[in-house]
Amino acid sequence: MKRALRWTVGVLVAVAVLALAALVAIPFLVDTPRMQTLIASGASQALGRPVRFASISVAVFPWPAVELYALEIGEDPQFGTAPFLKLDTGRLALRVRPLLAGRVEFGALTLTRPGITIIRNPDGQLNIASLGAGDLRAGARAGRGGAAGAGTGGTGAAALAQSVRIEKGTVTYVARGGAGALTRYRAEDVDLTLTAGAALRFDGGARLQPGDLTVRIAEGRLATNGARSLAEAPLSALVSVEGKDVGALVALGAGAATSVSGAVDARLTVGGTLGAPTAAGTAELASPRITQTVPACPEPKGRTLAFGTLRLADLSWDAGRLGSRAVTTSVGGGTIATGLTVTLDHGARVALDNLAVKALPLETVLVDFLCLGYAVSGPLDLAGTLAFDSVRLAKTLSGAGQLRIGRGRVVGRQALALIGGVVRIGGAVSSMLSADVPASLFTSPVEFDSITGTYQIANGVVSTRDLLYVSRIMKVAVVGEYRLDSGRMNLDMVVNHGRGEVRAKVTGTPASPSIRVAPSTKTLERGLRELLKRFR
Repeated sequence: MKRALRWTVGVLVAVAVLALAALVAIPFLVDTPRMQTLIASGASQALGRPVRFASISVAVFPWPAVELYALEIGEDPQFGTAPFLKLDTGRLALRVRPLLAGRVEFGALTLTRPGITIIRNPDGQLNIASLGAGDLRAGARAGRGGAAGAGTGGTGAAALAQSVRIEKGTVTYVARGGAGALTRYRAEDVDLTLTAGAALRFDGGARLQPGDLTVRIAEGRLATNGARSLAEAPLSALVSVEGKDVGALVALGAGAATSVSGAVDARLTVGGTLGAPTAAGTAELASPRITQTVPACPEPKGRTLAFGTLRLADLSWDAGRLGSRAVTTSVGGGTIATGLTVTLDHGARVALDNLAVKALPLETVLVDFLCLGYAVSGPLDLAGTLAFDSVRLAKTLSGAGQLRIGRGRVVGRQALALIGGVVRIGGAVSSMLSADVPASLFTSPVEFDSITGTYQIANGVVSTRDLLYVSRIMKVAVVGEYRLDSGRMNLDMVVNHGRGEVRAKVTGTPASPSIRVAPSTKTLERGLRELLKRFR
């Protein structure tokens, strides 16, 4: 028994000594200059880009590997001269048994803290489109056949490594627009594992900046077999996005004047190709809030509008266009439902179709948030469409629809002054109007029964042909247009007070309106001019 134990211990010691000796001998078994040439030429051929590194060395512990120093993968010349990928050290594992038999076979390639830059030019082309142009098909065949030995003449990405592990990487996405405009997104702490085979499989995660959003990728698959380049390879993956606040990310497209905040949770199925990915799924923005500085407001100038949970069903992304067939949210006790399309091209172009607003409390929006001089309160029902550029809303807003505001009040100072001015000036023509509608009525909020009408908006110019204001003492019909950016008006108003009516032409701006009442005579016009001076 003791003798058997001594034999066993002896054998184990011998094996350990032989293994240690083999490991120590590994650096002497590897032809370092030949290895450097093999790796550089094989990687360059597989990627269709120059691959450079300053030097290599063979490490034994903790596992045999070739360490690559100052590794760079060149950029497509159409996109610049800075490297596409750059890192200080890469580690390419060596398979021990083939090495002891005189063959060099590689295992996993580990890239620690690499910096990768993906560029999209104004024509929509990506710098990764030319990756793999040299030998993508050969790489896929080598991947199916397992690891290739140095002496077999194997080429392609899989000939160099069976898998690639990216640890703590940084990926910068640069979208180049016209006139030198740039938009940058950055993925940090990128941990990604890529495994070669009939298709390139990948999974991992990252943090997207700005916004500090957590992105997780599962069941990723890139079908490189048959594709002419990586950009054309069919892509599939399951992606989740979570973050406490999307404010910084939204600011890239919407600009800094208006901020949007809220926690995001999205679940997406990714398809398309690597160069032109698509996505479909759902997303939810919890407790979204819009904040902006409104010069027209009394202090505080910064105003915030809070929404209920924003849900986007049937969400899709394709060719720079984000869409959702069913977007729902709420403000106060009112609800909003619409279809949404956002086109990201030199900013964000937003289109809302099948817009349906029910019982939206206007005072919350027009008075508390926007501080409009023409504000009214009351529940709004609206059906129609709207479209606008996020950074130039007042000059680009367009759409059409119909609206109804239920029982409420005219609370905006400029709206009260305008209606009061028409009535007062009309009193110079109609003594009945002066008696029926005292001027003091318009020094404080005025109650109305309803406001109804249809609207057309073209590049920030709002027009209507049938706006009707109805209150207990009068009806006011309005036809004309209003410019959102300058506030200039060109309105025809008819005030019906039961026993007669007054017709008025209103031009100018809300701060300085010009009112003319028909019929017009020289004497009346002189009197009106004197009266108007008091209102300016």
